[in-house]
Amino acid sequence: MPAAPTTTVPSLPSPPSFRGRIGCDASSGYYAASRRYRLHLSLSCPDCLRIAITHSLLGLEQTLPVVLLPAVPDRPDGGHSALRPLYEASSHRHPGPAVAPVLSDTWTGRIVSTHTPDILSDLARRFGGDDPDRPALCQNGTEAEIEAIEHLCEYRISETAQRAGQADTHAGARDTALTSLLRVLGSLEWRLAHQDFILGDEMAGADVQLWVTLVQLDTVHRLHLDAAAVHRIAEHPHLWTYARRLAAHPAFGRHLDLDGIARRHHAHCRGLEAAGAAVQILDWAVHIADGAAAQPCQEPLDGFMEPQHALHLRPSSSA
Repeated sequence: MPAAPTTTVPSLPSPPSFRGRIGCDASSGYYAASRRYRLHLSLSCPDCLRIAITHSLLGLEQTLPVVLLPAVPDRPDGGHSALRPLYEASSHRHPGPAVAPVLSDTWTGRIVSTHTPDILSDLARRFGGDDPDRPALCQNGTEAEIEAIEHLCEYRISETAQRAGQADTHAGARDTALTSLLRVLGSLEWRLAHQDFILGDEMAGADVQLWVTLVQLDTVHRLHLDAAAVHRIAEHPHLWTYARRLAAHPAFGRHLDLDGIARRHHAHCRGLEAAGAAVQILDWAVHIADGAAAQPCQEPLDGFMEPQHALHLRPSSSA
């Protein structure tokens, strides 16, 4: 029987959010300047993974350094000790946990933003530039479609998959959630049967969102589903071929910390694994290795710093 996947730490008072934005020029206060800002990311966190992939797709390694945090937060409140000074400098006696992601300003020593959608948008619009070799992740006119995919991923895939694996709910409610999830996956399957990426023939920010959501579906949410449900989820060949193809892309696969995702999940989860835990949809480590083998001369990207040496960009084993 599926077990309830309580995949987050116990409820805490909502801390103040930081919603600073990067403007166009000096009159904006925060403006794009090389190496002025830093990203603080834990790659086991879905939001941080989205930001890391976007950062690499845009080629910002020399412009905007990244500080990597441990996969599992080291404070009892679910925060990172390394981020506490930034939070305290930005919000006196900050009441909540010091969580990632964080975009910080090295000139002031304060936090600019902790809001993932704003950070992603500012990376693409303020730092992305006009390099024709880089994907235009936020093309004008696609904002509504990208937002719709983000909503679909958060509420109709991740949240619905979680409901489908809750053992403390009625079986009918779990079946309804699974049916809803399969309907959404079916619509994505149809799209990807006719085009390379979710919005068409070119990569967009929506692809980053969807890929990370599929990673979570296979490495976290399936652990609480029965085997029959996982097999039905896997029966979308175009969708999982798309996920496998992006896993082999260096901007995606090199940031996938499978071991860290597993440790983060088990540190927070209060439920028991169900039969679906044994039914892996993709062997992510193999597909990442396939992508790395295609680029044997690639050096580690500059701009990624691991001060605590606690996290590896490439997984050592599959989930």
